Amino acid sequence: MKMVEKLKEFVTRRRALLIAPFAFAGLVAVSSRKGSTGEKVSADSDVTIVPFTDAGVKQPAVRMKRVVKSDAEWRKQLSAEQFYVTRRESTDTPFTGTYYRMHEHGLFRCVGCGTALFLSDTKFDSGTGWPSFWAPAAEENIRNRHDTSMFMERTAVECALCAAHLGHVFDDGPSPTNLRYCINESSLRFVRS
Repeated sequence: MKMVEKLKEFVTRRRALLIAPFAFAGLVAVSSRKGSTGEKVSADSDVTIVPFTDAGVKQPAVRMKRVVKSDAEWRKQLSAEQFYVTRRESTDTPFTGTYYRMHEHGLFRCVGCGTALFLSDTKFDSGTGWPSFWAPAAEENIRNRHDTSMFMERTAVECALCAAHLGHVFDDGPSPTNLRYCINESSLRFVRS
């Protein structure tokens, strides 16, 4: 009987030793997301947006109230994956979507508010498994902010109108900008033109 109890105690200790590093890493990753900096989105603030028709035709810039919703409202509108990516800054698993390999002509809109974000003309194959673009449809339609999550310093990209997390921008893209907007498919809605 004592041998069985000792074995159970050994297995319990061993399990705790194996699980502890993963639990610690998870806590650090979650808390490091709080290290992201950027202005808080207020329903009272306006933002300048450049609208595009579904055919990709640029329209004159307009001032609009920021889109601010409760988590409950976002959850009703978005799928679970879309909610976690856009509202909780999660990341799609690479090579699992369809947009990264899509070559059709069209426009990529924000899944949350419909703002035009990227044109297929600026899309390129980065080999990363995420849709990648060398420029946004209009600079006004996105917002960059400093992101210190995941033990890295990066530049996060958000929708300027609804503050949906889109992905990150890196300086290893092609000409003419040398930028790579690495975007989560869950944050986008493709419109063919």
